[in-house]
Amino acid sequence: MKLMSREEAVELVKSNLKNKNLRKHVFAVEAGMRALAPRYDADPDVWGLAGLLHDLDYEETLEDVQRHTYITRGWLESRGDVSEEILDAIHAHVGLVPRKTTIEKAIHCVDPTTGFLVACALMHPEKKLKALDADFILRRFKEKRFAAGADRDQMAACSEIDLELDEFMLMIRDAMISINDVLGL
Repeated sequence: MKLMSREEAVELVKSNLKNKNLRKHVFAVEAGMRALAPRYDADPDVWGLAGLLHDLDYEETLEDVQRHTYITRGWLESRGDVSEEILDAIHAHVGLVPRKTTIEKAIHCVDPTTGFLVACALMHPEKKLKALDADFILRRFKEKRFAAGADRDQMAACSEIDLELDEFMLMIRDAMISINDVLGL
C-alpha cells in the first residue's frame, strides 16, 4: 500500500477542520508524534500522519463525542492509503478502545499535552514555549484547576511508553518549538 503523503493529509485537515486553533493542535500533535517515533525505532512519517489526522472529524462530532474517530476511520479506510496502524492509533487516542501498541499509547498522551503546553506558554510572562522549563510545567501540572480540560491521567500515561513526565513534557515542548512558525508561540 502506498501511504498517504503529508501534503494530502494537510489538505484533508484544511478541508475538514475550519477552526485555526484546532488545526494548530493537530500540527502540534503531529510534531510530538514525529519527535517520539525514533525513540521507539518507529517511522516518523507514520507516527506523524497519525497525529495530523487524529482529530479529522472533531468538528463534525462535537455534539456526539462517542462517534469521534469513527467517522475519520470510515473516511480514511475508503481512501485505502492509510495503514491499519495509523487507523488504530487514531481510534485509540481518545480512550474509547484499549491501547495496545506503542503508537496508540503515545498519541493518547501527546494529544492533551499539546494543549496543556500551549496554556502554559500563554500563562508564562514571556508567552513563549521556549521559556517553559520542567519546573514551570510540572508546577502547572499539579494545579488541577489550571488547564482543567487537559486530562492529567492521560498525560501521565507517558509512563506506558517508559517516559518520565518531565522528560516527556520537554520532548513535546521541543517538538512544538520546532514548528513555532505554525504555532506562533
